[in-house]
Amino acid sequence: NIPIVVAGGVFTHEDMIKYLSLGASGVQMATRFVATHECDAHPNFKEAYVNCKKEDIKITVSPVGMPGRAIFNEFTQRVSKGKIKITKCYDCLIPCNPADTPYCISLALINAVKGDLENGLVFCGAN
Repeated sequence: NIPIVVAGGVFTHEDMIKYLSLGASGVQMATRFVATHECDAHPNFKEAYVNCKKEDIKITVSPVGMPGRAIFNEFTQRVSKGKIKITKCYDCLIPCNPADTPYCISLALINAVKGDLENGLVFCGAN
């Protein structure tokens, strides 16, 4: 018996009730809470969520080919134009090979958390 947790697109109480009634064990909500006082993210990170518009959110591709929704910024623009040199490997993703990986997702996420959005990847929800 494996618990199923719904993640992505859960925005309201009604969404949560719907997924639980369909048999989910729980839901994961993240984007909804990023800009709250309780979230310890860097203010620049929070502001990216507060200030973005629907058209700023695009699907990007992770270094291992998985799609993810992110706030389009200087970093994602550079990624879309080509490879960003990797200077350190964090060994975070097994299929990642720094020689042919377009960018380091660990560094991009670390930069975002620290508030460096010019060099950071900011994943977000659709709503």
